[in-house]
Amino acid sequence: MKHYSHIQSAKQIIEGYNGKEPFHRYIRSFFAQHKKYGSRDRRQISGLCYAYWRLGAALDGLSVEDRILAGHFLCTTGDTDPVLENIKPEWNAALKTGLAEKFTLITGDQQAYEKELPKVFSWLEECSIDIDRKAFADSFFIQPDLFLRLRPGKEKQVKDKLSKAGVSFHEITAGSLSMPNSTKIDELITLNTEAVVQDLSSQQVGELMELMQSTATTIRLWDCCAGSGGKTILASDKFKKLSITVSDKREQILTNLNKRFREAGIAQFQSFLVDMAVGSGRLPAKYNYDLIIADVPCSGSGTWGRSPEWLRFFDAKEIETYSALQKKIVANAIPHVAEGGYFLYITCSVFKKENEEVVEYIQSNSALQLVKSAVIKGYDRKADTMFAALFQR
Repeated sequence: MKHYSHIQSAKQIIEGYNGKEPFHRYIRSFFAQHKKYGSRDRRQISGLCYAYWRLGAALDGLSVEDRILAGHFLCTTGDTDPVLENIKPEWNAALKTGLAEKFTLITGDQQAYEKELPKVFSWLEECSIDIDRKAFADSFFIQPDLFLRLRPGKEKQVKDKLSKAGVSFHEITAGSLSMPNSTKIDELITLNTEAVVQDLSSQQVGELMELMQSTATTIRLWDCCAGSGGKTILASDKFKKLSITVSDKREQILTNLNKRFREAGIAQFQSFLVDMAVGSGRLPAKYNYDLIIADVPCSGSGTWGRSPEWLRFFDAKEIETYSALQKKIVANAIPHVAEGGYFLYITCSVFKKENEEVVEYIQSNSALQLVKSAVIKGYDRKADTMFAALFQR
């Protein structure tokens, strides 16, 4: 009976959600208002909800309860599962089969996988050309990992702490680790000081930074849409000497950034509040930089493996809205690139209108030369998928 109760609770939560806020906030608020659920109940119900969202628009002909079970089946691997063992034993016996076989078992249709997979991510035709659309859609049935980028000189210290705590982790490189997404890493190490929680693809943006050939003794860096500041911390670990400026249009973000930079050992930096879609408010002749990072607002579609509710609630009209916004931001930032300096454009989107189309816009409307652009694929590594392009004046 417990498993049926969990499914009904998941159904209640799903039907009450309207996509106006991130689902993790909504479900946290739901459990805060309904104290009867214990920690195991919350974990199981949350898992069922997320499995439902991972279907996107696939299997829409099923009831909510059946879609919850189907999503759970498609997302679950291993020898056995208590929910399926009690409710769908024939599915439980097929846990180790592939997605195609599972779709057939759910629907009775041998062609269900080919028919339903494009509905998981309904905007595959909008994706950047280098993305394997089938592999990308498949990836939504896998929970992404948690990734750590270890700060220089802290590698052994962090690994020793994790090993001592019995945490299972995979060493990708000497300075990069992956582990289950549920790992409570903040209880084990000093975040930002010893290591940074940073997706693997985001870490790989550093490879484009390494293509810079600057002769400046001190590199003047402006992170113009700074957000949480992860790219600036990455740059500070890449380059010996930086003069750092950060900006964002949200005052609270800059307040949070100040705290994070202190934890990361970045004591000297300038920050200012600005909406780059409107303009920098500064004269390019006076304020110019050797490297401008524009990690622009975007659809976030490359990260929806972590927030799969957007597979259901995203409005395709937003793609054009974001693309127009991104073009305004780069148009206002590029005049501040110093002679010989670099401009690094970044999104966590898979849509070509936010990626290649903006690169074409930059090439057509500025004197910058493209050094390299790339889709940083995460869908085959349990990571996010990103796009980055490095230009030079």
